[in-house]
Amino acid sequence: MKNIFKKLKEKKRPQLKVSFSESYDKFQTSIPAFLAICLCAFALMCFAAFAIFFMNVKGPEKVLVPNVIGKNLEDALLEMQVKELYPKISLRYSDTPGDEGTILDQSPDAGAIVKGYSRVSLVVSRGVIVDSVDEYTGMNIEELRMKLQTLFAGQTKPLIVLAEPEYKPDVTDAGTILEQDPPAGTKISEPVTVQLVVSRGPNYENTKAPYLIGQSVNDLLQTITRSKLVFDITSHKASDEEKAGTVVSQQSFDSEYVPNYTRVTVEMALPEGEYNDNIYGLFTEKLIDYPYPVQMELKAYPLEGNPYTVLNFNHPGGNVTIPYAVPKGTVLEFSVVGKVYSKKTVN
Repeated sequence: MKNIFKKLKEKKRPQLKVSFSESYDKFQTSIPAFLAICLCAFALMCFAAFAIFFMNVKGPEKVLVPNVIGKNLEDALLEMQVKELYPKISLRYSDTPGDEGTILDQSPDAGAIVKGYSRVSLVVSRGVIVDSVDEYTGMNIEELRMKLQTLFAGQTKPLIVLAEPEYKPDVTDAGTILEQDPPAGTKISEPVTVQLVVSRGPNYENTKAPYLIGQSVNDLLQTITRSKLVFDITSHKASDEEKAGTVVSQQSFDSEYVPNYTRVTVEMALPEGEYNDNIYGLFTEKLIDYPYPVQMELKAYPLEGNPYTVLNFNHPGGNVTIPYAVPKGTVLEFSVVGKVYSKKTVN
């Protein structure tokens, strides 16, 4: 009986066997799975955190752009601040006196829907270019016209407009401004028209009518430069009896002296084709009639060599005729008061 219990006892006792190598192998095989679980858990946590963040953080609200055109800059900035909008300011001259600091334009337009903290471009008036009438007496009227044209370039409504001048004889150079109305210093509150009295020059002087027959082209050009007469020149093909390139007839007068800028008819006999390596001809233009003689110039640009002045003279306008003798291919450039009026190529 004792032996039987001993056997039963031995039979029920568990036998524990621990193998270190087997445990180490099992741990190594479980590392990838463990790391994968950790990475998945971390990614899940990040996703949840971002989701919660974007669910709770709102973007800027959309706002209505106010209309600030015509308002002063201070009021416009206050309205922009209330709407949580940021102004971007640029300056521009205006046409209206007294509107300095006023909003002239805006972008986006009033009524547009934009996000908060957006930028709105504002164009602010820096006032008018001039606020009073300057002193014009003593200036040349053509210089004044160019000055005002440059001053108000780009302006839809110039603040200073010149009326048709009144001309009268005077000892000053032709075109000199003698009087103006309104006077210098007059404040400008709206566009103003300026009345001017302008000198015609010393028109009471007389000029001796020159004898021109037999003069060459160059001689006639020098006479035109020195004289205060207007030469209306015509031409025909030189005959065998005539000397080519010279004056063959001219208008005669009863008196030795004639008023300044009297028109004198002159006829020239010109060669046909090239003659002495030059082409002869008449440069002609039809201009408006000026109230006084203005400066004109004819320049030559030959194919070879430097450009030169053919004639620099004063002329009252209307028909303009200038004789020339230049190489073939030369470009003739005609200017009135320093501005190019026309060009012609001599062939």
